[in-house]
Amino acid sequence: MAGIKSLVKDTAIYGVSSIVGRFLNWLLVPLYTFKLIEAEYGIVTNIYAYVALTLVVLTYGMETGYFRFVNNEDRTKPLTVYSTALISLGISSSLFIALVLIFLSPLSAALDCAAHPAYPAMMAITVAVDAFTSIPFARLRHEGKAAKFAILKCVNIGINIGLNLIFFLVIYQPEIGVGYIFFANMIASLALLPLLWNELHGFKWHFDGALLRSMLRYSWPLLVLGIAGVMNQNLDKILYLEIANGNAQADLGIYGACCKVALVMMMFTQAFRYAFEPFIFAQNRTRGADKMESYRDATKYFVIFCMAIFLGVMFYMPILQYIIAPGYRQGLQVVPIVMIADVCFGVAFNLSLWYKLTDRTIWGTRLSLMGLVVTIVLNLLLVPNIGYMGCAWASLACYGLMMIASYALGQYYYPIDYPIKRIAAYFTAAMLLWLLGEMATFDSDWLTVAVRTPLLLMYLLAVIKFEKLRL
Repeated sequence: MAGIKSLVKDTAIYGVSSIVGRFLNWLLVPLYTFKLIEAEYGIVTNIYAYVALTLVVLTYGMETGYFRFVNNEDRTKPLTVYSTALISLGISSSLFIALVLIFLSPLSAALDCAAHPAYPAMMAITVAVDAFTSIPFARLRHEGKAAKFAILKCVNIGINIGLNLIFFLVIYQPEIGVGYIFFANMIASLALLPLLWNELHGFKWHFDGALLRSMLRYSWPLLVLGIAGVMNQNLDKILYLEIANGNAQADLGIYGACCKVALVMMMFTQAFRYAFEPFIFAQNRTRGADKMESYRDATKYFVIFCMAIFLGVMFYMPILQYIIAPGYRQGLQVVPIVMIADVCFGVAFNLSLWYKLTDRTIWGTRLSLMGLVVTIVLNLLLVPNIGYMGCAWASLACYGLMMIASYALGQYYYPIDYPIKRIAAYFTAAMLLWLLGEMATFDSDWLTVAVRTPLLLMYLLAVIKFEKLRL
């Protein structure tokens, strides 16, 4: 239980940057949706889908590779692992910026923004800097400096938010429009470089080619896994303009804005992931049943917290809907589907420890590719008929199948006695309470929320009772 307390503490600290910070960023959605028409926000949604894919390619699994090798003290020294990874990412990120600037015109045309080549140029710099700084941030996580990690992430988000407020509320010019979003993001990322100065000097830089090859052998399946994973998350936004009927760009803007409402679930899963990955490798160095108990409890409490977040968002949707402009609210029906898909994704990540600890990372690749096939097929089948609802259902099917398959394989290669019945009970109870809450809908939004609130308290009290938690 001590390990779980440590995991909860670190998740809470990382949550300062991931949950609280992104929540503040989340509050920019009203600014965007009230200033930009649906089609303009569709441009933002489309470009950021490509950004997410590019970031995974530029980090090529080195974060997890760093955790894997830095914990293997018999193999090499930690600072050698760190400097080797840092040099590798520094070179690849610099080459990426150079290539984008060389081929900027055809790239802008391919992204349907030939009139605005500055958009891909700014995002290329942003992605390259984020990829490079991923290793200093990984070092902070490894060394248990969660507070510094959270502060730096909050500074990054604070700069981004501050610039957006200035651009959209003070000096806004419609002809620039979405360009303000990309410029603010770039400046916020560049500001991290001087703030990470202590992580970039004060040690002997050493590049170990043999070590890098070993790290790449370990990490390349994670690269394919990451690409497949981010494609599962963003391929619908990339394909949508090609396969959807009607006003596809406006519909994509609606879908992207409504996914932001569901982003609170992803905020929590991201905070948990920051803490969980170094946690599982550290726990693996211990012996006995304690580490297995920690793995079981981590997954159980993850689901418990996820379902509490789900109920909170859905019960308070009559109020939360006002964060987006009226023209976007028709798409709010995707929110519960997207949130449950995020829960399945988070559970699948929890279950992934079996192939990471046994060095069978190729299985992570296979599972993600399987999910990618499901994503592609279902988007092609559903989107032309039901629009962005097809994107949401495809996402749920993808992550649900990956979760089930990962559990089945994990029980064969690295058996862990997860409390499946209890986890299923919490999930089912949350779903029933949600359906009951949907029935309690009134003309007054505040009355609806007031009636639904006791249902959320019922869930929380049940968790406290059955898990014997002390407030």
